[in-house]
Amino acid sequence: MSYINKEGKTTARRNMIIRQQVSDVIAYNRITTTFSRAKETQKHVDYVINLSKKKTLASKRAIASMLLDNKQADVSTLLKLLDNIAKKHATRNGGYTRVLRIGKRRGDNVEEAILEII
Repeated sequence: MSYINKEGKTTARRNMIIRQQVSDVIAYNRITTTFSRAKETQKHVDYVINLSKKKTLASKRAIASMLLDNKQADVSTLLKLLDNIAKKHATRNGGYTRVLRIGKRRGDNVEEAILEII
C-alpha cells in the first residue's frame, strides 16, 4: 500500500482503513475503492473468511477483533460472516474474493476497482 506508507501516515491509520474496508465488504458483499486498497484489503478478507470456517472460540475472537461494528448493516457483520459466508465457502480452499478493475477516477485519475465476495 504505497499510497499509505508515507510520512505522516501511521500504522494505526493504515490498520483502521483495512478494518473498515473488511467490515464493509462482509456487510455489503462488494465495495468500490482504489485498486491498491482493494488488493491489500483482499488479503485480509480472505484471511477472515478462512478463520470463520474453523468456528472455534479463538477464531471467533480473532475475527471480532478485526471487524468494526457497522450500524448500517441489517445483521451484525460477525453473525453474517459465521452463518452465511462461512457455510457458502465451506468446501472452497481459497480465493473467496475477486478484484475487478473499473477504470480511472475522473477527478484524480486513480485506478478504481470493485472488491467483492464470490
